[in-house]
Amino acid sequence: MRYLGNKDSITHIIKNIISTKVRITPTTILFDALCGTGSIANAFKTTCNVIINDSLNCATTYAYGRMVAASCTFNSLGFNPFKFFNANENIIEGFFYTNYSPGGSDRMYLSAYNAGRVDYFRQTIEEWYVNDKINEEEYRYLLACLIESVSFVSNTAGVYGAFLKKWDERALKNIQFIDLSDGILPMHNIDVYTDKLEQIIENIQCNILYLDPPYTQNQYGTQYHLLETLVLDDRPKKISKVTGSRSTSEMRSDWSKIYKVHILLDKILAKTSAQHIFLSYNNDGDMSKDFIEAIMKRYGYESTFERIEIPYKKYENWKSQNKKKHYEYLFYIQKKPIDEIIFESPLNYIGSKAKVMPYIRQNLIATDTFVDVFGGGFNVGINSASNNIIYNDINFIVKQLIESFQKYDTYDYIIYAKKFIEKHQLEKGNKESYLSARDFYNELPESKKDPRMLFTIILYSFQQQIRFNSNYGFNNTAGVRWFNDCILAKLISFSRVIKEKNITFLSDDFINLGNHISVNKDTFLYLDPPYKLTTGSYNDGKRGFKGWDDELEQELFTFIDEMTQQNVPCMLSYVLEHKGSTNTAVEEWMTRNSYTYIPLGDIIGISGQPRKEILILNYDL
Repeated sequence: MRYLGNKDSITHIIKNIISTKVRITPTTILFDALCGTGSIANAFKTTCNVIINDSLNCATTYAYGRMVAASCTFNSLGFNPFKFFNANENIIEGFFYTNYSPGGSDRMYLSAYNAGRVDYFRQTIEEWYVNDKINEEEYRYLLACLIESVSFVSNTAGVYGAFLKKWDERALKNIQFIDLSDGILPMHNIDVYTDKLEQIIENIQCNILYLDPPYTQNQYGTQYHLLETLVLDDRPKKISKVTGSRSTSEMRSDWSKIYKVHILLDKILAKTSAQHIFLSYNNDGDMSKDFIEAIMKRYGYESTFERIEIPYKKYENWKSQNKKKHYEYLFYIQKKPIDEIIFESPLNYIGSKAKVMPYIRQNLIATDTFVDVFGGGFNVGINSASNNIIYNDINFIVKQLIESFQKYDTYDYIIYAKKFIEKHQLEKGNKESYLSARDFYNELPESKKDPRMLFTIILYSFQQQIRFNSNYGFNNTAGVRWFNDCILAKLISFSRVIKEKNITFLSDDFINLGNHISVNKDTFLYLDPPYKLTTGSYNDGKRGFKGWDDELEQELFTFIDEMTQQNVPCMLSYVLEHKGSTNTAVEEWMTRNSYTYIPLGDIIGISGQPRKEILILNYDL
């Protein structure tokens, strides 16, 4: 069967790679999640349990039919259906004859004779099934064979989105009912789903996930509408006047839409139970290999990531031929347990804790509520497992930025940013366009300053830093960074998680927290204030916001001491040493109170200078 992205020619290579990476046993479950013609699932039917899924009925029917073909005996039917069909020339002037051939229309998908034969085949198979002359496996097997037979005489360029205006030589040949059995018996369970993957992924228990999504914006529901109608046998009343296509709105897939496919991949990687994930993709696809690598490394062990290039001859019709080199890739990652996955803020916030999150996480204690007191880029709070999470930052503009990732649909957010980039011609290192976009934002009235606009401008600023003047105008200078695929991966993952968790947003001084929330022993306070030994845009007191000095540091120490007396667990991230200076005040304070001290080693800051960061805990582990 001719099918976009069909892996028949490289199935043996993919099977060998999967078998090398994973120890396959009879209890292993492989999930061919976007199965198409089921080439990969079929290759594993003798070695492990297989689950197939596709949003198209014609795909799952074909895939399942070819897999179980060798086990079909047709005992109840009492004769060989292939010999029976090919020994007669019966036709029925039915739905296909009337709508997809010159027999009853101007459409030239099939010759009148072949369309009549297809109607005869389909009606006969249905009668056998309804009258219990064939079982479920035999029914799907025969439908798969009918799909195969139609593909050999269809007057198309390989898909069914349109028919050829002149008759192809092969379309004028009389159709034969083809047996597609490979003669190999399936040895293990085969389960079938026909659904949108994103709706069922959390319910599928499997060891291996194999993904082979569409690479471009080709909608498979449109391209294979004729086969879908053939399998469903529902004879739709409303079809396109030109192409004869059934309504494909229910079959439309976000896997074939740029940026929505990026969002879907993130969700599938996050929600699958599989320990081993394989993704087939190529260099012509809407997702770049850089994005795929970034998103897969988020959910998998970085040391296991691999991108394998596979020789492959791409199917092209006369419209799609080009001289661009085509590369087929197989990506692999071994997935981490959920408690090892770290989500990173799309904001490159000074003092980000993304790199030290594993150390922070292993020293946390479980509570019902987690408060990220100096929220900043929210790298810590977003990774909390508490039922309730509270984000607080005295900088209300930063708070609005973080909140925007929860507020707006992720796809709409990306499209907004991309349109703004295009409108203002933002590009890496283009100072003139950057300053123009920055001025445009700053001159807007406060009610019109969309945080998505600010986020986009920040991405093209110097080191993507967040700084304002005393009038809250964004005043970072131009940089040489841009909205790249690594940022896109962070944005998508972060936005999904921030929408899934129960998060409250506040913007106030840390000493006023009690005015907004109830703080008790089941509340965990994480504090990552500005550091007295370092200087950033948020602690110099010159940006319209409160700075950080000795007095505020003492207020912080007193605040934590008060929380300790109330048995409220607190974790403080702070800098002990920087550029040869030591914060003796924090040393004396934590020693006096016998707080637990955990060194994090030397952390390289944005300036390139190392600083010695520590965690201070007011509780015992």
